[in-house]
Amino acid sequence: MFSRDRWNEIIEALTSNWFRTLLTAFGVLWGIFILVILLAAGKGLENGVKQGFGGIATNTMFMWTQVASKPYKGMPKGRRYNFEVEDVAAIKNDVPNLRIVSPRNQLGGFRGNNNVTRGLNTGAYNIYGDYPEIIQQEPMDILEGRFINYSDINEKRKVAVIGGGVKAGLYDKEEEVLGSYIKINGVNFMVIGIYKKKGNNGDAEEMQKEIYVPFTSFSQAFNMGNRVGWMAITADDGHPITDLKQDVMDVVKKRHLIHPEDDRAVGNFDLYQEFNRVNQLFIALKGVAYFVGTLVLLSGIIGISNIMLIVVKERTNEIGVRRALGATPWSIRGQILLESIFLTIISGMMGIILATGLIWLVNQQLEGVDTSETMFLNPSVDLLVVFTALAILIISGLLAGLIPAQQAIKVKPVDALRTE
Repeated sequence: MFSRDRWNEIIEALTSNWFRTLLTAFGVLWGIFILVILLAAGKGLENGVKQGFGGIATNTMFMWTQVASKPYKGMPKGRRYNFEVEDVAAIKNDVPNLRIVSPRNQLGGFRGNNNVTRGLNTGAYNIYGDYPEIIQQEPMDILEGRFINYSDINEKRKVAVIGGGVKAGLYDKEEEVLGSYIKINGVNFMVIGIYKKKGNNGDAEEMQKEIYVPFTSFSQAFNMGNRVGWMAITADDGHPITDLKQDVMDVVKKRHLIHPEDDRAVGNFDLYQEFNRVNQLFIALKGVAYFVGTLVLLSGIIGISNIMLIVVKERTNEIGVRRALGATPWSIRGQILLESIFLTIISGMMGIILATGLIWLVNQQLEGVDTSETMFLNPSVDLLVVFTALAILIISGLLAGLIPAQQAIKVKPVDALRTE
């Protein structure tokens, strides 16, 4: 029940020595401030790193051919082989729980020779022969026009979707792009779309210097036949591609007479596995943040407990008078606990408010920054963290006041009245 006299007494006790109270409160304030800031910084770093995946389907693996390292069924060691279009259908039929199997072919690259021209302008770009599903595995924003579709695939249309970096390198600023033609290794392709991808770690600029054309027209124009350079394979949600990877490789090995134990013959990059490692790293960082923040907060709680012991010692005479007038042990204990909880919560809430204000200022500064080139994005803490912090404060306040409260009720009225 609310008692104005009791709360007046609490405030009077805490304000009787302002400097001591502020120093005590600062320990809890700093502890909760550090805890919230560490968690928000970890979340900001996590958001920035995950942004680097550019929205790519993380339950994906990439697979390519290498050299057979073991002889098998009359086939020699050291031979080379190629994926074929028929491998794609075999993988889809024989391996369950796969969502997308995209065959890909590729030409060029920014480190290669100039392979794309338009008028007097030339450039070296990555050229991909793809199916429409690739946009689900490597999401991109279509700024103008459209992406390739199955009509383009079936009719082997020589059309292309270019990145903003290709546009900047081959076209004048006000020049119309859609419907124009570019030459890729001497073959004309009509531009039907312009895309933009997100990325960081210095890759964002290069990701805009790519060109996508239909897989079938790529194969026809550049004499690839039924060959496939590499594949992007995405599993259904709930079925990690890591668990299906061996089944996919077994299908390929069987079709190309590769020894079942030849792990070097098929190259792969498991994006799901790498993404899980990143997640585990940030789980560990969150644990470290909680550990460090809790230790700092604990030091503040110990400070409050020590100060409350001093307060009890200073008020020994007062406690003796109250006991002599009939105050119950619970009344004395409750008074000390309330003072401890009140001081802890007020100082803790101030720490949360200051931390929230700092996080808000950081986010305001980041609003005008191109975060695609940063490793830090939207630092924040969710409400669960705030409620957890409040629960920690209440429990900490009880623990901080428990020992002083027990000391207070052990004071005998006669002994207390004798103290000066």
